[in-house]
Amino acid sequence: MNGNLFALFESRARPAATFLETPSGERWTYADLLATTGRYANALRAAGVAPGDRVAAQVEKSPEAFCVYLGALRLGAVYLPLNTAYPPAELEYFLGDARPALLLCAPEDHARKAPLAKAAGVRACLTLDGAGRGSFADLAAGQPAAFETAARAPDDLAAILYTSGTTGRQKGAMLTHGNLASNGEALTRLWGFGPEDRLLHALPIFHAHGLFIAAHCALLSGSAMLFVNRFSAAEVLALLPRATVMMGVPTFYTRLLELPGLDAAACRGVRLFVSGSAPLLAETAAEFRERSGHAVLERYGMTEAVVITSNPLRGERRPGSVGLPVDGVEVRVADVADVPLAPGEVGGVQIRGSAVMKGYWQNPEKTAEDLTADGWFRTGDLGVLGRDGYLTLVGRAKDLVITGGFNVYPKEVELAIDALPGVAESAVVGLPHHDFGEAVTAAVVRRDPTLEAPAILAALRERLAAYKVPKEIHFVDELPRNAMGKVLKTALRQALATRGTAGGARRHGSTLS
Repeated sequence: MNGNLFALFESRARPAATFLETPSGERWTYADLLATTGRYANALRAAGVAPGDRVAAQVEKSPEAFCVYLGALRLGAVYLPLNTAYPPAELEYFLGDARPALLLCAPEDHARKAPLAKAAGVRACLTLDGAGRGSFADLAAGQPAAFETAARAPDDLAAILYTSGTTGRQKGAMLTHGNLASNGEALTRLWGFGPEDRLLHALPIFHAHGLFIAAHCALLSGSAMLFVNRFSAAEVLALLPRATVMMGVPTFYTRLLELPGLDAAACRGVRLFVSGSAPLLAETAAEFRERSGHAVLERYGMTEAVVITSNPLRGERRPGSVGLPVDGVEVRVADVADVPLAPGEVGGVQIRGSAVMKGYWQNPEKTAEDLTADGWFRTGDLGVLGRDGYLTLVGRAKDLVITGGFNVYPKEVELAIDALPGVAESAVVGLPHHDFGEAVTAAVVRRDPTLEAPAILAALRERLAAYKVPKEIHFVDELPRNAMGKVLKTALRQALATRGTAGGARRHGSTLS
């Protein structure tokens, strides 16, 4: 039996059924999907991509871009999605680390990205725009639609997704065909997906949430997607009457709640709302339930294991809890010595199972560091397991900031700030934010007293993806430290919260005494 994930999708496809619809009225059937991915797999091969090679894509969301991912799977290549917000400096790192055979980028970016690709040893740099046009589309147009899906073992790599690291260097989580098949099948069953469902898909597809969690449930159930290129609260509200399921990040729900048209009538056809990638504030969940009549289902996941736990479709969706382990994942809470703790005790969340990644790309040391002696993966999150198996998260041991559903490690931002002229040192924390969940917030000690926040922010926008750039910059005389010289992030967070305005979106400079 072929362990290729695409072979599993292929086995569930109903050729005449709708696979995807766009707000403009474009309709793709599953027959269209099979033909397009066949041409794309042939085009990738014609561009010099072989099974096991990496295919990097930094392109806007479109049905065609999603089919590049599926075509890469079908060929047996390893897909590497890249956030479109990554500037050239970050792209250069990913290309040098992953060494893809092909980079796909927007046509308007080709002139500046092709030299980076060439310098990294990438054999080809082709283009695809948000309308599905470009040199890759031209190449694919001349290819046959027939393609025999490559044979892959469940342990073969399907994708590499980069996730931020505490050292400031992002790590490539290696996800296999077996990892993704196990998790996808578990979620399709758990959330009750069937052929009649219509998934409202407004998530980006460079992230596990949109690329795997949402889309795989549709593909494995042979159901349809309402495919929106980017989230717009007004557009999503208008599409809700046609949907049966919507998946989103907390920001989606806060922005929908800003619209007067969100009510039970608008949501009458929806059977399930799911939220993930960041904690859903209790007040947001309560207001959404009051307005829509639906209790949002919260789940917990991470790039290294996709979805780990979920509140049930039928049963108690416990506020503040991320639910029960999904099939294919075991969860325990352990102390600093990796000794499992009794229910009710707070400790580090650890996982193992068929959905957990193979390891970090070309980084066996980091892989080993995050594994216990008995093979459990340390997530870096702190939590407590109830006697009934429900998991509640209470904090993050790795100081991660989750803003708008995206992970930001403070160290990466601190390194970028500290490298700027006029900066002595900095510390970055997350502060509560109504819209984004958390706002990246920086405290900066100046070497040059004339340095102002706008100059720092302008420089950071050239070096970091936009979601990593601080919402606020506060100038301080010194950073709070313990006797060992370590910055006291808790004390800093409290001090900034009393002076800052992270509930808003403005970026400014202020001085803390």
